[in-house]
Parts: sequence; C-alpha cells; structure tokens
Amino acid sequence: MGLSVTMKATAPIALDAAFDVAPGELLALVGPSGAGKTTLLRMIAGLRHPETGRVTVNDVLWLDTAAGINLPTHRRRVGILVQSYALFPHMSAAANVMAAMDAPTRAEADRLLELVGLPGLGERRPAALSGGQQQRVALARALARRPDVLLLDEPFSAVDRPTRERLQAEILALRAHLPMPVVLVTHDINEAQLLADTMVVLEHGRAIASGSTAQVMANPAVLRALGISEAASLLPATLVAHLPDGLSQLETAGGPLFLPVIEAEPGSKLHVRIIAQDVILARGRPEGLSAQNILAGTIAQVTMGEGLGALVHIAVGDDEIIARITRRAASQMMLKPGEPVHAILKSLSIARDHVVRGRRR
Repeated sequence: MGLSVTMKATAPIALDAAFDVAPGELLALVGPSGAGKTTLLRMIAGLRHPETGRVTVNDVLWLDTAAGINLPTHRRRVGILVQSYALFPHMSAAANVMAAMDAPTRAEADRLLELVGLPGLGERRPAALSGGQQQRVALARALARRPDVLLLDEPFSAVDRPTRERLQAEILALRAHLPMPVVLVTHDINEAQLLADTMVVLEHGRAIASGSTAQVMANPAVLRALGISEAASLLPATLVAHLPDGLSQLETAGGPLFLPVIEAEPGSKLHVRIIAQDVILARGRPEGLSAQNILAGTIAQVTMGEGLGALVHIAVGDDEIIARITRRAASQMMLKPGEPVHAILKSLSIARDHVVRGRRR
C-alpha cells in the first residue's frame, strides 16, 4: 500500500529514480535547481510522461510503460500544491475549494478551510487574503479531491519567513489528518529535515541517496554532493516555560535546553534542528562556561571523514545529536562508542526557523 515510483527518462531531463512512500508518510525530494525534482513530481501526476516508468498507488497501477498503462491526470486521485496559488480570483475561498470536489458542498468546503486554519473565511476572495492564507486555501483545494497522494512543489517558497514557519508547523499538525502518502519537493534542506520522515536526494536527475532524514543528513558524501557542509540532527523537545530574561526553556532527553523565545505554549511538542558544526564536545560536564546548553549523552558512533573532519553520533535517550569536530580532536579525546560525553551548544547558535512545532510520526 502507499505510493511506489520507478522513473527513467532522457527528456526534458535525464531521470533515474525509484522510491516508496507509505500511507501517512512524508518524503522530501531534495537537490539543487535542475536536479529533476519538479519533473519527477509532474510525472507522478501524469503531467509529463517518462520513457520507462511505473507508478502504483495503493496497489492500483497509474503508470506502467511496459504494459501500456498511463492513466490521464484527471483519473489519478492526486492533490497538487505548487508555488503559485493558482486560485480563481473571481471566486470566494469556499468556491475555490468546491471547484475541486466531485460532489461540491459548502459544508465540506468549510470543514476543509477550518482544517487548514481558515475558519469563517469562506466568503473572502483571494485578493482579500494574505499570501499565507491563499496558500492554505490552495492546500484545502488540494485536499478537496480526497487524493490518494498529495504532491507539494516548493509550497512555501513564495511567502516570507514568519509565514513559512507557521505553514510548516501547520503541515506538521495537519499530518495527523492526512492518511495518504505525501511527496514534498524542496531545495531547502532545513525544511526537508523538519518536515519529512524520509528523503531522496537527486543530482542531475539521478537518485544518489535515500533513507530516513537522519541517515541522509548524517552522510558526508551526500552532503558534499549537494554542496552542503551542514550535517544536522533533529532533537525532540517539550517547551517548559518562557523565562523573564527572554529565553524559553525546553526539556530534552539529555537535559534542559535554553533558546531565544519560541512562539508556542508551554507543553508544546517541538523539534530542534541542531547543526553538527555548532556542537562542542566535553568528556566531563564542564563548569564556568557562558554556554547554557549542556546535554548529556553516550557516544554511539565515530566516523572519520576523508578530510579534516569527523562526525560523532551521540545517543541522547532514544534520540541522537551529531557533532562535527576535527579528526585531531576526535583522536586526542580518544572518543569511543559506549562512553559518556557532553554536547555543548550556544543558545544563539540555533536559528528561529530551526525550531518547529508539532510531533513527527
């Protein structure tokens, strides 16, 4: 069950990729511009046709070039959300949503608008809505088809950063109501890691890596291929309190974490993206440091890189933090799996958009 894709093509871009997405799972297609991300998405939707390919959704064939099967787009139960909202300007928000329904009803349109955070705004036309609100209407319209697959093509690239952060949090919250496979195209590695369960990395149309976001973001070879030096980990946390000095206190499996104020209520479940090169390691718990965040863990793995760096994987309860240090430091500290260690990071080293609300699956 879910989505299974195998694609090969030479035009309009050379493609060679295969992946599966389980029901309720979000997979991110990442890679630089021109890597073939959007082309692959359009082939899933039936808007472009590969020379060789197979797409199955819930064991139903949408495409099988070997068998001569190629369902047209209107027969594929697919919802698509793209960069441009593509809303009908002369129609209300509710009417835009109903336009995608097989059997349009205002009650269902209002339910979907409420689901995406727009209760009571069904009568407004797009011109009377903000960019973020228009994007929510477009998402409600995509869901109105009751899709078997939801495709998101750079859905937040046209909005400002605060709006993007809110929409990312809402996608995470909305996922509890999305039983279908979701495929997200993005060039934003931060966004992919915060939102996705799994990731496929495309380079010149070829899938060079796939797996959980944690696996991909800890793979130096993949990061080099993308021109990215930022190996990173994602740490679950619970917001405990907002403190008078402008910091928010979070609780993690490794201890408390203090970050610049987070716009969320105490008790909120969060995920914090921690850049590996911002983590300092200490054998014992250090004293007299300005850094407020000292998390206790156990070394799980040490990977020496080809260059000057090494990646140290630190188990923090059932979670993991990655530290990127020099090979010299790793050798001098004689770091070995199973030994205790402390991860140190500055409060200001974590950007606001590296914290997202919502519980991932």
